Amino acid sequence: MRFCELQQKEVINVTDCKCLGNVGDLEFDECNGCIRALIVPGPGKWLGCVCREFEIFIPWCKIVKIGPDIVLVDIEEKECRRKIK
Repeated sequence: MRFCELQQKEVINVTDCKCLGNVGDLEFDECNGCIRALIVPGPGKWLGCVCREFEIFIPWCKIVKIGPDIVLVDIEEKECRRKIK
């Protein structure tokens, strides 16, 4: 799978069936090159797309399933938020 294909998939939290958004970025382990986490941009403050306060950092071990059009994750959303600097 290519990264551009992964970016088109919606991320759904199985804990509360909430759509978190689409994959925006990945975090890699510098030593072995493995994917550490998916990063989903948080909602924008202005018109839903500008001035994001946080992003959702989803550890790779919390991914339940990657399907043809969605990524299922099992997270506590508040614990996975990271403030954008």
